[in-house]
Amino acid sequence: MGEPANPLLSVRGVTVRFGGIVALDGVSFDVARGQVCGLIGPNGAGKTTLFNCLSRLYNYQAGDILFEGQSITALPTHQIAQLGMGRTFQNLAMFQRLPVRDNIMIGAHSRSSSGFVASALRLPSVSAEEARLRRRADEIMAYLGLESVADRPAGSLPFGTQKRVEMGRALAADPKLLLLDEPAAGLNHEELAELGRLITDVRNRMGITVLLVEHHMSLVMSVSDHIVALNFGRKIAEGNPAHIQQHPDVIEAYLGAPATEKHAEAQHG
Repeated sequence: MGEPANPLLSVRGVTVRFGGIVALDGVSFDVARGQVCGLIGPNGAGKTTLFNCLSRLYNYQAGDILFEGQSITALPTHQIAQLGMGRTFQNLAMFQRLPVRDNIMIGAHSRSSSGFVASALRLPSVSAEEARLRRRADEIMAYLGLESVADRPAGSLPFGTQKRVEMGRALAADPKLLLLDEPAAGLNHEELAELGRLITDVRNRMGITVLLVEHHMSLVMSVSDHIVALNFGRKIAEGNPAHIQQHPDVIEAYLGAPATEKHAEAQHG
């Protein structure tokens, strides 16, 4: 299976240990530009650990992660957004009491060009930058259908709407790579369908590459161009959705028994 010639993201032999526990064991894969890549696996497979490595929240004991060919291993967490990665979290991570607009503007601030001194002195360049960020937040809210709740505290909104606010904050930073950590958790059927359309539209219209961690297999299979499957910290398979759905190691990981045994059970009732 050919690897992309110029991948946006390259994970190279990443290993993470917590004491005697190996959370990731030599994981390698590439994410091509303009791709929606699904990252799947049972609970405890290492998916969120890998996301935390990409965000530089966790250190890895071996391997390397390259973004546009540049190693991020030595970068501090706050530089990841500036590099061009945006992220949502399993558990909503936002300022509950701040209005929706302010939450989204905070996302845009991560790519702001105004320095600390300029901001502290309220120089004219800062006012211009604030106006630009506000316009960007308004564009994102219009795109996500959040205009009617722009001035409401984010924490007062229904869960599905809060998820869109968090997505908006990540998009406001104009990422090249959007990391979505279980965005469908807690959504109803209608919201799930809308999320699938949104992920596809973000890639198609905005040209943003997406790496998606998700347990809803129907969503992953419908939006992903490429899928990487993990189990017990190791990569067990990768390929297009059709390949992954039929892969015996993936079937075993999810069903808890070798695929051949499950097939035999089905045949003999």
